[in-house]
Amino acid sequence: MKKSFLLFLFGIAFSLTSFAQQTVVKGSVLDGTTGEPIPDVTITIEETGQTLKTDAKGEFSFTQNVPLGEQVLKIEKVGYVTKRYPIIVNEGQTVDISGMTLDFDTSDKNDLFIISISDDNLNGEDDGITDNISGLLQASRDVFLNAAAFDFSATFFRPRGLDNANGKVLINGVEMNKQFNGRPQWGNWGGLNDVQRNQEFSMGMSANDYNFGDLAGTNNIMMRASKYRRGGRISYASANRTFQGRVMASYSSGLLEGGWSYSVLGSRRFGEEGFRDGTLYDANSFFVAVEKQINDKHSLNFTGIYAQNRRGRSTAITDEIFRLKGRRYNPWWGIQNGEQRNSRIREIDEPILMLNHYWDISSKIKLNTNVAYQFGEIANTRIDNGGTRLYEDDNGEFVFLGGARNPDPTYYQLLPSYALRNPDPTPNDYQDAFELQQDFLENGQMPWDSFYETNLRPSNVDGNSTYVIQADVVRDQQFTFNTILDAELADNIRLNAALNYRTLKSENFARIEDLLGGTGYLDVDFFADEQDNAIDDEVAGNLAQSDLRNPNRIAGEGDRYKYNYEMNADVINAFAQAQFKYNKVDFYVAGSISQTSYQRVGLYENGFFAGGGNDGSFGESDQLDFTNYGVKAGFTYKVTGKHLIDFNGSYFTKAPPIRNAFSNARQTNATVIGLESEKIQSADLSYIFRSPIVKARVTGFYSGFQDGSDIGFYFTEDIAGLGVEQDAFVQEILTNIERRHIGVELGIEAQVTPTIKLKGAASVGQYTFQNNPNLYLTSVDFLNRQGVDREVTFGDGTTQLDGYHVPGGPERAFQIGFEYRDPDFWYIGATSNFFSNAYIDVSNLARSANFSSDFDGNAFNDYDPDVARGLLQQEQFDDYMLVNLIGGKSWKINDYIFGFFATVNNVFNEEYITGGFEQSRLANFRRMREDQSRPNGPLFGPRYFFGNGTTYYLNVYVRF
Repeated sequence: MKKSFLLFLFGIAFSLTSFAQQTVVKGSVLDGTTGEPIPDVTITIEETGQTLKTDAKGEFSFTQNVPLGEQVLKIEKVGYVTKRYPIIVNEGQTVDISGMTLDFDTSDKNDLFIISISDDNLNGEDDGITDNISGLLQASRDVFLNAAAFDFSATFFRPRGLDNANGKVLINGVEMNKQFNGRPQWGNWGGLNDVQRNQEFSMGMSANDYNFGDLAGTNNIMMRASKYRRGGRISYASANRTFQGRVMASYSSGLLEGGWSYSVLGSRRFGEEGFRDGTLYDANSFFVAVEKQINDKHSLNFTGIYAQNRRGRSTAITDEIFRLKGRRYNPWWGIQNGEQRNSRIREIDEPILMLNHYWDISSKIKLNTNVAYQFGEIANTRIDNGGTRLYEDDNGEFVFLGGARNPDPTYYQLLPSYALRNPDPTPNDYQDAFELQQDFLENGQMPWDSFYETNLRPSNVDGNSTYVIQADVVRDQQFTFNTILDAELADNIRLNAALNYRTLKSENFARIEDLLGGTGYLDVDFFADEQDNAIDDEVAGNLAQSDLRNPNRIAGEGDRYKYNYEMNADVINAFAQAQFKYNKVDFYVAGSISQTSYQRVGLYENGFFAGGGNDGSFGESDQLDFTNYGVKAGFTYKVTGKHLIDFNGSYFTKAPPIRNAFSNARQTNATVIGLESEKIQSADLSYIFRSPIVKARVTGFYSGFQDGSDIGFYFTEDIAGLGVEQDAFVQEILTNIERRHIGVELGIEAQVTPTIKLKGAASVGQYTFQNNPNLYLTSVDFLNRQGVDREVTFGDGTTQLDGYHVPGGPERAFQIGFEYRDPDFWYIGATSNFFSNAYIDVSNLARSANFSSDFDGNAFNDYDPDVARGLLQQEQFDDYMLVNLIGGKSWKINDYIFGFFATVNNVFNEEYITGGFEQSRLANFRRMREDQSRPNGPLFGPRYFFGNGTTYYLNVYVRF
């Protein structure tokens, strides 16, 4: 017994001696205003680059391989001003620096940035800006990525040539990317700026604790009640870019007695128009998070988000229209009863409900389990000018009468160039051109009154509308479950793993929003009556039916019509990752596997695609299944604490999004021919320098893509090989797309004085197609034509894109700038940003064998390769420079902080093009040569997206 007791005392003494000899740096971080602990603050020992994060109590502790002597601790968190604390570490001693403070960053650049990205991405694909990935970057403190997020984003610059389908956005660990197109719908959480400040970002394919990630990085927005600092904020913003005004109020309780915490927010954004004419803005957002800490190991959090948004859209315009009307012109609105009315309204109404369980199994093992449910709809309106009535002629046969010309004010026959289209215009032609010009200048907007007059004309005895407002509606119900493991296997080894399941039921249909004075709409395709291939009127009548099971139906306001189908999708994936940290090197390895399935269920039997199965339109399509996997690895080699080498490499496959899986989902069950999962490889190598004065990173990157796919929809007049001249509305399907993205990016900043910071950034890339993808067209205009397949190809079935640049913003961007922060809590900053090497989106059809072939399929006898080369040369947009300013001031009065900040973008009102596309209406050698050689401009020239002029944003706020 005595011997055992002596051994016990010896063990205690040995343990105490060992502990006493351990070198430890520990401390805590508090909010400089409220004095409350701040969780998830990044603490870095600058000499060695060792990092960790504060826990829920704001505490941290370095216990392994702590460097001795004079050291500097850097403490940083997005939304706070970074600070550095000098310390002296002696061997075998504990350095306790509890009570360090971080002050809230009064510049609120993130507030501005979240507004810009979420609002811009509400426009939709037709506006050419939904692929902006900069929203992923706002949580990064990397110098280059900050430039990309806050200054380059206005030009829709895409870092490394990637769009936002190449990145992941999570909320509380739950993926938010849409299964339809793979992109996050920023509008689903727009207007919630105050509760989006807690974010974790991992760059590119680097290690991520929540999922496998993607090339553009992963951003996890933490909307957990207990993670918000206690206090409230009320703000008002005025702007002229997207909305005109915004009011927002939020309050977070912090941790209360009994383990409860909550956070609430409400905001409203409004405006008759932004920088573009007629782009109304009407949005309301609400947020609530409630958390209960059940005990030391379990916590349960509920998050609810409702961000309703209604916004008027704009579109690309030709150079002729730009010269006549300017860059603010938007054809989609007009005056009705003295008020602006936009025909193209995008409305988002998709609440998100989420329940998160946090389980600290032990001090080293944590399990986070989440369930989420998102429901609601996205609706995009437009004018439908195909309304008809059923007429019985003298022979007792029924025909469809009605329809109207395209109501678009920019329709080519309404522009001056149309009157001057012939080689030698006459005086009458010039007179007609002048009258068209004056009418366009004086009017040039949607003629709402004429729509009502047409629908109410006396000849329309049955009251059917010719014009109606159609909404294309996507109504989703998505359930998500995932569980995320974080286990510390040893002091230097961590295991991350996750299992995710998502199931989606998506209803897709057209809906009549407004009959514009009429009493109903005959639900048929008026243009089916024009089919040359119709055997007789009865066949034409059947082809015209949107739903053969309910023919000649009269639809009213709120009714579904034209198309109606469901899309079902299921995705399950698993991910595992191991992270290792050593004195000189940190490295990780990770892998993932997933299974994806899609199936269309037709609810209408379309007249052009009668029956079921993959060739029909009613009932279930074939089920598409994709099995995918990925591997990645990377390391950081610490040459010294100031000099680091970082490498990331990956190979993975991705299922195509739903959008690219069905050739014409609105009318048929047909799936895309030759559809494969996309194969992606990537590698990046970085040199990183960091000191108390200078931070810099230079990175070389490579990404390769194979078996990509895309689908486009357009009207064309030039289709070869059909035997007759034929125009058609077509679906253009591309598969087997190969791309290569290579380049270098640089970011550097220098804190030259305690108040002045200089910064610079640069990106030089080349993003090109590496092969000739497969191309085929489908169209209802091809059906039943003798000798013509449902799918039409040209020549060898490819489009000659090899060597062309991938469109999507400038490939080169450069920045220099400065920031001045006065100790008296005011600051100013300026950046000068230069952009070049942006390219137009070329017509794929014009690069196929269709270009050199006549309607009978034979080659043009006057085809000139040199002339053709000039016609098909890819347009490079002009270079441009933008200067941006930012500044602000804050005051502390008792327990309140009052402040404002303002930005001015494009100070010198530079005119520039952010993107554009060639029209495919004319897509053969003769027609393009004729159109481009017209002395008064082409009829079907490229359409361009123009950047904003001088815009401002002013925000005033009070925090308490």
